[in-house]
Amino acid sequence: MPDPINRTMTPREWLMLVSLSLLWGGSFFFTSVALQALPPLTLVVLRFGLAALVLHLVLRVRTLRMPRDHQTWGAFLCMGLLNNAVPFGLIAWSQTHIASGLAAILNATTPLWTVIVAHVVTSDEKMTGHRLVGVLVGLAGVAVMLSPALGTEVDALRQLAVLCAALSYACAGVYGRRFRAMGVSPLVTAAGQVSASALMLLPLALFMDRPWTIAVPSLPVLGAVAGIAVLSTALAYVLYFRILASAGATNLLLVTFLIPVSAILLGWAVLGEHLDPRSYLGMALIGGGLAAIDGGLLTKGRPRPSAPDRMGAGRHEA
Repeated sequence: MPDPINRTMTPREWLMLVSLSLLWGGSFFFTSVALQALPPLTLVVLRFGLAALVLHLVLRVRTLRMPRDHQTWGAFLCMGLLNNAVPFGLIAWSQTHIASGLAAILNATTPLWTVIVAHVVTSDEKMTGHRLVGVLVGLAGVAVMLSPALGTEVDALRQLAVLCAALSYACAGVYGRRFRAMGVSPLVTAAGQVSASALMLLPLALFMDRPWTIAVPSLPVLGAVAGIAVLSTALAYVLYFRILASAGATNLLLVTFLIPVSAILLGWAVLGEHLDPRSYLGMALIGGGLAAIDGGLLTKGRPRPSAPDRMGAGRHEA
């Protein structure tokens, strides 16, 4: 199998990546609305619990069964901790004090952490020069687009929390590759990890938030909870594990470069916000960084390696 970090993604993988960025870009908006009435831990548990319910219903319709062995559920628990419980909890907590745009900037450091983590712990996703250059160029684009947010007074501890969340995402992207070798489909993996996350965080939320004392949320808040659970979690994670299985951890985490772009475009389309020249420059830098990391421009004219066996899109299609 060719090295997944050194091959160009297919148009289908790019389409899934852009779709994932839209779903996760919307999660910052949904979170901001929901936090007006719900404490962070309660919101995170609702997000994972509702997403798990949706995914288990889909599994039943597709006549797919959840595994029952301890090894697989141990992997679900680790993945849920790294990819859901830790980062979502930290980001939700941070967004009670910092703007969602700044959170998106800090979250966009995930590919940089992923390149480093993958280089250290894997044998087939080692650091390459153009990957590192691409990450740095992409990060520069994100900073250019949202740089005004950096001038505001924010809680430094909350910023550090988002950076820790980005590192956790990076570890999850590398750890999650094992589900392909274990023969677990993307849909089952998505259902398993969100279920494990909800079970881990529910006792903590009950103890700290006492959600039964919270007033009944308004319709906009309930809509935001539904949106973040069904769209930004359940559907998003089906795409996440399909991309991870076929394109590798580093290619997958490019989505964090696209999330701020998605957020700005959604603000323009839905809220009537206007893009300034800084935004167009930032998008151009991000596009250049993505092209460098994907390697397509750098390898143009060379024979393209054959696509690897796509467990998530082939015989194990969810």
